[in-house]
Amino acid sequence: MVDELRQKGITDESVLKAIETVPRHLFLDKAFLERAYQNKPFPIGKGQTISHPFTVAYQSELLQIKSGEKVLEIGTGSGYQACILDLLGAKVYSIERHEVLFQKSRDLIKKLGFNKIRCFYGDGFEGLPGFAPFDKIIITAAAPIIPDKLLQQLAIGGKMVIPLGEGNKQKMLRLTKTSDHDYAHEAFEDFLFVPMLQGTEK
Repeated sequence: MVDELRQKGITDESVLKAIETVPRHLFLDKAFLERAYQNKPFPIGKGQTISHPFTVAYQSELLQIKSGEKVLEIGTGSGYQACILDLLGAKVYSIERHEVLFQKSRDLIKKLGFNKIRCFYGDGFEGLPGFAPFDKIIITAAAPIIPDKLLQQLAIGGKMVIPLGEGNKQKMLRLTKTSDHDYAHEAFEDFLFVPMLQGTEK
């Protein structure tokens, strides 16, 4: 799988090493075990998916994580992306709006020994203001807008990676906060994500 990611353009060796290290099959339903290392998304319940390994690697690479940085992940999902971020040296704060997925991913993350990852049940649009500011923010669902409350929780000099747009195509953006009210925007490839929704669900 790592060789395929290299061929598709992933060059950050720390990201590739993290992808190689985290056992993706443990985050999937048993029905998908034989295909766990294919570059495909798979359902994880509640209408959510575990993203393509390429998507996980792509977003992780765009974040340009430095060891010790505080990273807010919006959409814990299976917990796979959070574990990748942890291996990259991030202090991970991850929030999930589906209570069932939150409990499942939290328990699995602990079982795998990723004890530094902090998981929260809540609304991703609200973020975690009590733990802000964050050096990096990653959004793992299709955002209809760039949430203002998340921008406020980003440190000056910090970066947000967000798939922006609705429907069948989102543009991957990287925002760098240059002052309290100013942001530099960079646009990258198109992707397809499940929608980012407000509120929480049991």
